[in-house]
Amino acid sequence: MAGPLEDGFRLDRRWYALRDGVDRSKEPDLSLLAAVLARQNTAYAVIGGIALQVHQQEPRTTLDIDVALGSLRELPRGALLEAGFRESGRSWLGPADTPVQFTDDPALAGAVPRAVEIPLGGLVLRVLAKSDLLHEKLRAGSDPARRRSKRLQDLADAQALLEQDPTLRSQLTADERAVLDRLPD
Repeated sequence: MAGPLEDGFRLDRRWYALRDGVDRSKEPDLSLLAAVLARQNTAYAVIGGIALQVHQQEPRTTLDIDVALGSLRELPRGALLEAGFRESGRSWLGPADTPVQFTDDPALAGAVPRAVEIPLGGLVLRVLAKSDLLHEKLRAGSDPARRRSKRLQDLADAQALLEQDPTLRSQLTADERAVLDRLPD
């Protein structure tokens, strides 16, 4: 597949090549994860950096996979383990050691059914819709419990989404607009 997600996979490979001298990407683990979740009829939406790779024009890298579920009880543990994923504390690792985080954050519950479907090889990958991603980035960027650097990145991501698609601004609440209006020019 060509496009922003493929650009992200190429960036993965370059990052690992520079750091470790190996040719590695999250692509195999992401494809396998999408296949397992589809076979198990699990409602999900890929969020975070991968969702940004899909919705942003500018290339970006992320080395993990973040997934929202309606409930963690829906996580197909047995099927994931059988496919070679393994639990690592609160997270998971794919067969190629890609970190995978699952969340059932109630703020994302309504967004999971609205996920958009994009092709990934011969599979379909469910990704958080652009407007839901914008709301999530603003929420994360306003969360004082997150590291300052993460909050700033989230706000920069939200601003980039709006610069790319200014029509999204009409979907923001007054509080969300105020958060963006406080950003320096």
